[in-house]
Amino acid sequence: MKQFFTFLSATLLAAAGISITITAREPSSINIVAPPSRAYLGFDRNLYPGDAAFPALRQTFAFTSYWLNTPPGEKTNTWIGKRAFLVKSKFGFLVLFRGRDSHEFKKVPDGPAKGSLDAETATTAAKKEGFPAGTIIFLDLEEGGRLSATYHAYLHAWLDGLARSGYRAGVYCSGMPARESGGVTILTADDIRANAGSREFVFFVFNDACPPSPGCVFPNAAPAVASSGVAYAQAWQYAQSPRRKEFTARCATGYHRNGNCYSPHDASHEWDLDADTATSADPSNGARP
Repeated sequence: MKQFFTFLSATLLAAAGISITITAREPSSINIVAPPSRAYLGFDRNLYPGDAAFPALRQTFAFTSYWLNTPPGEKTNTWIGKRAFLVKSKFGFLVLFRGRDSHEFKKVPDGPAKGSLDAETATTAAKKEGFPAGTIIFLDLEEGGRLSATYHAYLHAWLDGLARSGYRAGVYCSGMPARESGGVTILTADDIRANAGSREFVFFVFNDACPPSPGCVFPNAAPAVASSGVAYAQAWQYAQSPRRKEFTARCATGYHRNGNCYSPHDASHEWDLDADTATSADPSNGARP
């Protein structure tokens, strides 16, 4: 439209006997770079640290994990019934639900069947805990590399089941390159996204390798989520407890000598945790009334 008005104005001026010179301009070579989005520090851990821990933890973190079922390696879920207290304590949430291991799928139909079952279990728990519709529930996927067709069917049924109940589906998965034959590497997050079709997952990725991870540190300016190597992720777990030495050998500092990561305000080293950063202070959008 701008070009039309410029041409029309020149035509009218020429008709009026006014001589003009129009100089063509080269397209601007200036790249306009959007300012980086703000990031927020958070933490996740399998065991609830106790109510007394949160005043100290709030000095560092904007959000916390919140498990809807029994976390990996645990026999009980100690987070149940704590949402109201955490909202009052001004925490946002990473709402988590432990997903299936691939060996649990004995036949192809198990994928969609168990995905629907887990979605129903997760939404029932979310409602009971007071998480409103629209909350993002992250399915905890511990396995890395390329997923099977059956596992993708499980993920799709999980997303569809959450959507029917008014919730959104997220995935906690690897953002670290896994090597395949022929020198090929794959990110689990990329694999999930490439096979999602029209479905849209929200991604919480883990990559504790240094670099890109800064190690167990908690800077005033939280690490940018895009620095994880997964540009579309909305949350990044950049440090784990205990540290994985094969990935963290190049981390400059931060981990305790016992191998765990602790908040700088946890002087007695009571609450080992995984360190996270996110594009929102409430990554699951679950702190709303």
